Amino acid sequence: MYRTALRNVLAHKGRLLMTMLAVLLGTAFVAGTLVFSDTFGSALKNSYSKSYDHLSVRIDDNNAAPAGIANEDTSADDPHLTAATVSKLAALPGVAQARGVVNGFTAVADKSGKSIGKGQDSMGGNFAPGADGQDARYQMVQGQGPQHSGEIALDKASADKAGYHVGDTVRVAVNGPAIDAKLTGIFTTDDPGVSSGNPLTLFDTASAQRLLLQPGQFDAIELAAAGGTSQAALQSEALTVLPNAHSITVQTADQLLADQQQMIQEGTKSMRTMLLAFAGISLFVGIFIIANTFTMLVAQRTRELALLRAIGASRKQVTRSVLVEALLIGTVAAVAGLLAGIGIGAGLQSLIGSLGNGSTPTGPLIISPTTVVAALATGIVVTVLSALLPARRAARIAPVAAMSSADQPATQKSLVVRNTIGAVITAGGLALIIGASQGTGGNSALAGGAAGSLIGIFILTPLLSRPLIAVVGPLLAALFGVSGKLARQNAVRNPRRTAATASALTIGLTLVSALTVLGASFNGMLDREVANGMKADYAVGLSNGLSISPDIATRVAQAPGVTAASPLTESYLKIGDSHRGVSGLDAAHAAQVMNLGVTSGSVDALGQGKLLVTAEAAKSMNLSVGSTVPTVFPDGTASLTVGGIFTDNALLKPMLVDNAVLTAHHVQSNTNVVLVKGTGGESQSLRQALVAAGGDNPLIDVQTKQDLKNKVSSVIAFALNMLYGLLAMSIVVAVLGVINTMAMSVFERKREIGMLRAIGLDRRAVKRMVRLESVVISLFGAVLGLVLGCFLAWAVNGSLKDSVANLTTVLPWGQLLVFLGLSAVVGLVAAFWPSRRAAKLDILDSIKAA
Repeated sequence: MYRTALRNVLAHKGRLLMTMLAVLLGTAFVAGTLVFSDTFGSALKNSYSKSYDHLSVRIDDNNAAPAGIANEDTSADDPHLTAATVSKLAALPGVAQARGVVNGFTAVADKSGKSIGKGQDSMGGNFAPGADGQDARYQMVQGQGPQHSGEIALDKASADKAGYHVGDTVRVAVNGPAIDAKLTGIFTTDDPGVSSGNPLTLFDTASAQRLLLQPGQFDAIELAAAGGTSQAALQSEALTVLPNAHSITVQTADQLLADQQQMIQEGTKSMRTMLLAFAGISLFVGIFIIANTFTMLVAQRTRELALLRAIGASRKQVTRSVLVEALLIGTVAAVAGLLAGIGIGAGLQSLIGSLGNGSTPTGPLIISPTTVVAALATGIVVTVLSALLPARRAARIAPVAAMSSADQPATQKSLVVRNTIGAVITAGGLALIIGASQGTGGNSALAGGAAGSLIGIFILTPLLSRPLIAVVGPLLAALFGVSGKLARQNAVRNPRRTAATASALTIGLTLVSALTVLGASFNGMLDREVANGMKADYAVGLSNGLSISPDIATRVAQAPGVTAASPLTESYLKIGDSHRGVSGLDAAHAAQVMNLGVTSGSVDALGQGKLLVTAEAAKSMNLSVGSTVPTVFPDGTASLTVGGIFTDNALLKPMLVDNAVLTAHHVQSNTNVVLVKGTGGESQSLRQALVAAGGDNPLIDVQTKQDLKNKVSSVIAFALNMLYGLLAMSIVVAVLGVINTMAMSVFERKREIGMLRAIGLDRRAVKRMVRLESVVISLFGAVLGLVLGCFLAWAVNGSLKDSVANLTTVLPWGQLLVFLGLSAVVGLVAAFWPSRRAAKLDILDSIKAA
């Protein structure tokens, strides 16, 4: 029997090629993901480990923040790390050196005025020389470190990229107007941020504190241990002189490294999980192809298997022979997939490196034993399990009855049982989805319902195929004559085979259409929010997303052509029994720059120092106009009166007050943007005036309503395109399934095609018949996927209604029709080779085929 299995594999090499490709692609995706994540994670760990070579212990103030920057956990009573703290630590017997550290965002402009680096990852710090005048963290290769205000040093990679030399004037900016500084030194460093292609700018300590933090304050203090002092001993010493505050943490270099590596591991784990999920989708699609292939092979070899039974082969032996075929195919495909996956991992590493302009950490390719075992086991197990049902079906072939039948039709009982099970599973899945859309059951119910619905639909697909395909029957006959009529009949001749082939496409189209509808729904919601909520002509912000300085906000408001302007601020206050996000607007101009949609009370209440709340917040806190709510400010507790209730607005927090109230109570707020209303609306002259008002800061970003919409849309489009790319593998596997089914179907119907040719059907009509059959099956799977995907997207939107206001389901008909058209193209492409093969069959040889 084993020799027979091997002979069958060798005899059907062409027919099994597509099956092997499906397994190979899925296995390669798994192996490539594991190789890439292991290699990338190792390179990151090695890169970040160098960051702690120069220190033994680090003390961090987790609440240190630049003046005016709001932090939800900030308390006015929290102590900060100061020069006095550095002196106390330096006096400890186990300390060889104590260095105060300042870090913060710093943008660097190149000679054309454009920002170097990647936005918010551009950093600045302080040059803190020791007794020898050098800072161990930064090795100067040209010039010297900054010593006075107006001087900076720049990392070598950034200086080379921008063409700067010692003595040049460099334009830098934090969150205020840009300043010009003299470049006194160029340095090298192992800082991972620099290694990732972002600039690092050094100031003298006093300037760094003033620009990046607050005068006299440090983010952290780094300690180097004296000879003979361990990291743990130094950590214990440091704790004796540090203030007892929850914001102060003391960690050894080993602890910092372990935490960093744990973060990297968690980050790469998330990436690996996402990629493996899409690999799993590809393998799941492959299951349908493999099972379909073996089912057709078993049907085509009915006489052969029956003869084996007749001469003494047992059911177990027949089952084992089919499973051995699957094992051989799975092993070969898995090995090939592993090798291809190693290549994919290397390619991804090279791609990431090239996208980062050589700045992304790299290292040797890591192929762990886990990767090898996982890839091989995945390919083999998936193939064998997929062939299990066809193998059991082969064993049930009766020796005598099968001798006169090329295929064994499913019994009525089996169809009734199948349809009943499918209907129950589908109903249960749909019930869970509908419940989740109404806010009951949560994400787990939605996921379970989606999985149940998919499985149930797959089981019911043979039942659905006849009526759905029959709908297009008259159209096919009218447009393509006999070829169209035959194509429709062939498509429903074997509903199970049609269902298995179409289901592979259904999976991919379900996910693609669901993502597309979700993206369109969020785009539509944000478009409405921006269009209806913002009355200002421009929103002036920083491209790195950080807070705008009060200086820039004042300059923008005073720019020529501005009729109204208000900073849109964000802060965190304890209102009632919990901390809540609070937006701030200038009451005098709030109605001119924002459409608040007040449904109760008045916008004028802002100018009276009152609080405006959204309808949702009012409901959850049981508030109405005139209610008072205790609010904890930095300078004490006060009661705010609710002066109005407004509709939910994506640009605002659930609570809104006058900026003057926040300033009066010394609240630290982030200024996200300054909203500007122009005298004559949008104009190029006003845009240029606003840019100039920002002090020629390379990060100043002046956006119209349309710009804001495009920005959000581009983010959603990028995410969708990335997901489409990951789903492309499953679509490719599904296409292989259609090709495989059509090729084997042509072989199976060889005699029939010969008879059709004999009675007058020409080669062109045969090609058309096969291609139309392929298109019909592809469109059938696509329609099921589109309907199910839109339904799932509707359910997800419903489940989010409590957390995302004004989210409604938007069906992008244009894109959905494109997907349907592409599915038809897939059917045509998949049938190209099988149709040509069918048309070239010799008439006499085909008629004589058994």
